[in-house]
Amino acid sequence: MSAPTQSDAMTGGFEAPAFDAAFAFRAVLQAMARPGRIETVSRAAPPTPISAAAGAVILTLCDPETGVYLAPGHDTDAARAWITFHTGAPFVRAEAAVFALGTWDALAPLSAYAIGTPEYPDRSATLIVECDGLYADGAVLSGPGIRDRARLNLPEIAAFRANRARFPLGFDCIFTAGAQLAALPRSTQVTEAI
Repeated sequence: MSAPTQSDAMTGGFEAPAFDAAFAFRAVLQAMARPGRIETVSRAAPPTPISAAAGAVILTLCDPETGVYLAPGHDTDAARAWITFHTGAPFVRAEAAVFALGTWDALAPLSAYAIGTPEYPDRSATLIVECDGLYADGAVLSGPGIRDRARLNLPEIAAFRANRARFPLGFDCIFTAGAQLAALPRSTQVTEAI
């Protein structure tokens, strides 16, 4: 496999950056405000294995001040070149990440990521978790932004219950699959489906 060229890195960004970034930002906000809600964002075309939704999140939220950790499987020359060209975000170890990108298994161990401090709970990581698909099925979600309950297929339950127990500390998650995304903020309670 040949190394990515500069022209490869320059493609796949937003065609109308101001409009597309605003659209993607609104989708991420809606997903965070309403855990379990699945949004569609398809205006980015990053290199594989980054999904369109994960690419849109990166283009919208990352900049030269936000350290990005790429988990094994997503840490490719093409991904690094694309993120560098479009965002200028530096690549860091998991412990220093503002955003971490990869599959659930590749992002382990979760204890590596910042969860904030009592004085600054916002100094935590957001995990961008690449999934095979997103469905309103599986785990039961409740808490802020959810009228009664919502459902979302999560990769596991225990990690999210432990994360919620640390609230207001903890990491947040944005799940991506193809052009879809959903979010699970640390304030959300997760229980097994009955």
